[in-house]
Amino acid sequence: MSSDNAPESEPAPDAAKRGELRIYLGAAPGVGKTYAMLGEAHRRLERGTDVVVGLVETHGRVKTAHLLEGLEVVPRRHVVHRGHEFTEMDLGAVLARRPEVAVVDELAHSNVPGSPNPKRWQDVEELLAAGIDVLSTVNVQHLESLNDVVERITGVQQHETVPDHVVRRAEQLELVDITPEALRRRLAHGNVYAAHRVDAALANYFRPGNLTALRELALLWVADQVDVALRRYRSEQNITDTWEARERVVVAITGGQESETLIRRATRIAVRAGAELLVLAVLRGDGLAGMPAHAVVRFRKLAEDLGATFHTVVGDDVPGALLDFARGVNATQLVLGTSRRSRLARLFDEGIGAAVVQRSGPIDVHMVTHDEANRGWRLRLDRSPLTPSRRLVGWALAVLLPTLMTAGGVALRGHLSVSTDVVGFFLVTVVVGLFGLGPALLAAALGAGLLNYFFTPPYNTFLVADAEDMITLAAMVIVAVIVAVVVDRSARRAVQAAQASTEAALLASYARTVLTHPDPLDRLLEKVRENFGLASVALLERQAAGWRQVACAGAPGCTEPDEADADVPVTPDVHLAVRGRALPAADRRVLETAAGQAVLALRQRRMAAQTAAATRQAEAVQLRTALLSAVGHDLRTPLTSIKAAVGSLRAPDLTLSQEDEDELLATVEESADRLTGLVDNLLDSSRLATGAVRPQLRPVGYDEVVARALTGIDRREAVTVEVSEHLPAVIADVGLLERVVANVVDNALRHGGVDTPAVTVRASSHADRVELRIVDHGKGLPKGTSDSIFAPFQRLGDRASTNGLGLGLSVARGFVDAMDGTIRAEDTPGGGLTMVISLPADSRTAVGATP
Repeated sequence: MSSDNAPESEPAPDAAKRGELRIYLGAAPGVGKTYAMLGEAHRRLERGTDVVVGLVETHGRVKTAHLLEGLEVVPRRHVVHRGHEFTEMDLGAVLARRPEVAVVDELAHSNVPGSPNPKRWQDVEELLAAGIDVLSTVNVQHLESLNDVVERITGVQQHETVPDHVVRRAEQLELVDITPEALRRRLAHGNVYAAHRVDAALANYFRPGNLTALRELALLWVADQVDVALRRYRSEQNITDTWEARERVVVAITGGQESETLIRRATRIAVRAGAELLVLAVLRGDGLAGMPAHAVVRFRKLAEDLGATFHTVVGDDVPGALLDFARGVNATQLVLGTSRRSRLARLFDEGIGAAVVQRSGPIDVHMVTHDEANRGWRLRLDRSPLTPSRRLVGWALAVLLPTLMTAGGVALRGHLSVSTDVVGFFLVTVVVGLFGLGPALLAAALGAGLLNYFFTPPYNTFLVADAEDMITLAAMVIVAVIVAVVVDRSARRAVQAAQASTEAALLASYARTVLTHPDPLDRLLEKVRENFGLASVALLERQAAGWRQVACAGAPGCTEPDEADADVPVTPDVHLAVRGRALPAADRRVLETAAGQAVLALRQRRMAAQTAAATRQAEAVQLRTALLSAVGHDLRTPLTSIKAAVGSLRAPDLTLSQEDEDELLATVEESADRLTGLVDNLLDSSRLATGAVRPQLRPVGYDEVVARALTGIDRREAVTVEVSEHLPAVIADVGLLERVVANVVDNALRHGGVDTPAVTVRASSHADRVELRIVDHGKGLPKGTSDSIFAPFQRLGDRASTNGLGLGLSVARGFVDAMDGTIRAEDTPGGGLTMVISLPADSRTAVGATP
């Protein structure tokens, strides 16, 4: 089977510069793609065409290798990757050779790193751009769009894929087909794989079911490309007649109650015919009459669930728009519902179905009966769209205006002609017609009677002597009916427009809520409750144990759909249940759409929760990785120092002086202190992560805390303290604040400059806060990294040689946050880093601000 995707016409001058691509598509390895490709290469060579083989993989198949004889083969290029040597097509050599046709096997192949292009199909694109025709092969499992489908069928993931558009652009696409049984026999005979691989292949990838499914995929994919080529040809040649090359069924729906019946009936027709089904909704151009938006959504979902596609077209001529669409998609069958018009209405307008049947030509038309047939439009005075007050005014005017017109005509009888009286009564009828059909008919009848009695001979009787007067009276009644009907329809359209505008505003509001709020479900349900005046709105989800209330606005909310005044099923397992009042059909339509938005909001909430969980898990993994890395280096260093010093002290063959022993003991003590500090920071970090820190807050002075914190710090002499004892006390936990100051000062000493003093500690009060500043004159921080230094295991510059786990500042921030304070990093004027610790001042000692 082959498809020629380009019509046989004279190519344009610029198109002739590009080569043509012919692809042999197979359902599985071993069907004979390469064999067919080489056979075509020999046929062209025999016709005098310059053919070279860029690359062909024989996979040890004798018959395939035999076909390479007699063909010029371009030597392959050798590539070394990770110590192994590979061969790839020498693209440059083929381009330099410039043959008329190049044979390039395995289009989806990934080239070895270091090649000119990552993919072989990109090599083929360069050959085509150079004007060289290419013969190539590909299996269906390598098509990008089918990759996941093939994986579900075979259980094997294909890592080498080719974009579908590359294959679709091929001028010729030929399917190399073979039955699954024949392919398995070919495999068993050793014509595909080596003998030691045959049994495993037959039991896994080459199972009959797998091969049948892959064959169907290949056939359908090629059939689709053939269909695309046919439609392109029909469009280019302006062919509108139906070609019954493939069965297509179009079902037309109006959005009424019968639409679901029509879609399901058309589905059965399409299944029996093995046809493609298209569901079509024709919308009127005025935008008022026709299928409402919620119905479009509903029937689109139904069509997709039944395997059909949903389409909409706009046109005032519904039969014409329907047939134009059917001919455009080359449909062979149309499914319509029988007319809902009454027999009387069909006398004046035959209806859409009859018009389509007369103009359908070769397209078969199925007329499907349904429960709504012959329930056409009836005149219903009690269903007028006009307001009751307007109708009441109309009834009053129907009596008052003809009476006033009669009184005026009688008073001016000698001055006015009969024609003037007739025009006056016509005007009365038109005016009253603006208030409804009932008042218009009354005004017409009353006006006709008064006109006949007072103004047409014989006077003061209801007899009509002249036939023209009879026509005049009948005309008044007809005018009344026409005006009233026009007003009635205009009012209905106005009501529809207002309702559509309201529905659109509500739906836009719901959509905006879903799109703009991080967790919109509760807000959306509250909006629905307010808009519809309901007592409660609940979203229910069916689970194994029964119904569960996922979210609710208002109380008491429903716990089961049976408890609701109105139950809107969104999916079989998700319902929107409302309480408060029964909803009319118009409100229910909007509620159905709102229910769909609620499901989206629910999915958004769950996706956000899953994302947050995944983020926490990733952070935990990152933290664990950083912890293991840090522990592996920073805890081992002091332990190694301790072990080395102790080993030297205990060595029996090593004589040490008292000075050397003191130095080794000092090393042990120093390393033990460092190890204690590291373990303390780890424990503090763990306490912060689990929320176990419970500060005991009380007033304390910065001067007292700083003095205690510096007692356990090395290089105490490099720290200058400028903290006044007269500053207000701060509300803090003494032990935690001492640890914070010690960590920050120790960090400043390790990363500060060598100047004396290396670190300065200052304090000042501002309003209700007291700030402690630890100032160093080191290198400072790169711009934009002031927040990152508080991350766990973050060392300045991420230098591995720095002592410590990188937890000091992280622990400091955690402790300060627990005490309702803040800690931030600022640049020191002249260079360096200033850490600012701000805590609330004790109101009993805060008397003002100090510089």
